[in-house]
Amino acid sequence: MDYFSSDFKLGILGGGQLGKMMLYETRKFDIHTKVLETSNEAPCKIACDEFILGSLMDFDTVYNFGKLVDVLTIEIENINLDALERLENEGVKVYPQSKALRIIQNKARQKHFYTDNGIPTAEFARFAYASEIEDSIKNGGLEFPFVWKAAQFGYDGQGVKVVRTMADLKGLPPGECIAEKMIPFKNELAVIVVRNPSGHVVTYPAVEMEFHPEANQVEYVICPARIDDAVAKKAQKIALQVSEKIDHIGILAVEMFQTKDDQILVNEVAPRPHNSGHYSIEASYTNQFEQHIRAILDLPLGNTASKVAGIMVNLVGAEGYTGEVVYENIEKIMAMDGVTPHIYGKKQTRPFRKMGHVTIVNEDVDTARRVAQQVKETIKVISK
Repeated sequence: MDYFSSDFKLGILGGGQLGKMMLYETRKFDIHTKVLETSNEAPCKIACDEFILGSLMDFDTVYNFGKLVDVLTIEIENINLDALERLENEGVKVYPQSKALRIIQNKARQKHFYTDNGIPTAEFARFAYASEIEDSIKNGGLEFPFVWKAAQFGYDGQGVKVVRTMADLKGLPPGECIAEKMIPFKNELAVIVVRNPSGHVVTYPAVEMEFHPEANQVEYVICPARIDDAVAKKAQKIALQVSEKIDHIGILAVEMFQTKDDQILVNEVAPRPHNSGHYSIEASYTNQFEQHIRAILDLPLGNTASKVAGIMVNLVGAEGYTGEVVYENIEKIMAMDGVTPHIYGKKQTRPFRKMGHVTIVNEDVDTARRVAQQVKETIKVISK
């Protein structure tokens, strides 16, 4: 199929920043794009060829949108999967496929998938209702501390809570959830795996992630991860195992724990471009967004190696500020060597909302990390 400067149409479900960065690549290749999104203020609106407002969870809306395109992809997992399945049955190419998304969309189902397929993961218990957790603790089936996770609709630190006492159970949403054993880990790692319909598979280097302790959001992504080569290879091997079992098309970001004794446990996965791959825009030969487009269109996959060390710093709304956004001191970070800010286009900020990211590149990863700290301490996302 001729994708370039042609009548071919690529559909994207979701209009957030991931879609916007995907559109940088479709514009580079002159691929016609349609985006379906619930908000008229979505970052994608300025960059796609056609923008359609509608619910991603509504069957008819997603189905009718899918009938307008040749290939359909996502930038968010929370979408109507029955509509995707019907589109697939009617010949529309949907990547990642609905069967892969059914595994991933529900965290309880995702965890059972790991155990059923011999993929190492933390011990967990599934509960139909959060109210059942207290009974399990009282009966000795569950011990403090553990990590509570909502089975569905969690994102960016939402739907996750560390539970250390009975008091921490107060205010939890009532629905399906899992309670996961807390892992005393050395590092949180991620490996991105890319697969196209022809069966070609590539992986990006293992990256190291540093999280904000309060918001449970990634603050820094460091590539290459500062770990032994043997551990990095083990992480890539397990990520490939997850990818093979899920049998997805496109990008799969596999988040993992490196334990104190250097075991690798899979935490969760994302079947789309991911925060852990943003560094690749400046640091890699082929960035993750171009790679996703190549994969879903069954084009040759690009070189995943890094040209230089890369560190990504998330820009999130500062605590105490809500309203029209201001990027305080952005000129100061732009004066630093190897620093590139990416602003997502969200006009309103609020505490911990992802508003952008900054990439720092350097031939030396430790130097890049020091500059990243300077960036974090200098730029502030506030409101007028």
